[in-house]
Amino acid sequence: MAESTTKKTPSRKSSAKTAKAAEAAAAKLRLKVRGYDHKVLDQSVKQIIDTALRFDAVIVGPVPLPTDIRKFTVNASTFIYKDAREQFEIRTHKRIIDILNPTPKIIDALTNLSLPSGVSVDVKML
Repeated sequence: MAESTTKKTPSRKSSAKTAKAAEAAAAKLRLKVRGYDHKVLDQSVKQIIDTALRFDAVIVGPVPLPTDIRKFTVNASTFIYKDAREQFEIRTHKRIIDILNPTPKIIDALTNLSLPSGVSVDVKML
């Protein structure tokens, strides 16, 4: 009888663990920027990126996320005219910026940054 020889190949789990370990060693600062006006939002994102690039940061993004649209329907009249209605909507535009291996100088510069009203920034360390 012929014996079959099989070679053991390295499992995918070990390569996945190595990739996760390398990713865990690399810290990441995730900025989620939201605003109602897309032009003001894009100016704010540009200002954030310029500030980070001044300190030689590695930036991924800005990545546009889907726009949240909240719609409201309101009766135009107060009493019996139910057929007369008005519709309103609020659009919330979002962008994500990742800063890889942030230094304390970069974090300090971003916290001292003054952004226009109507733009909110959520900062998360990954």
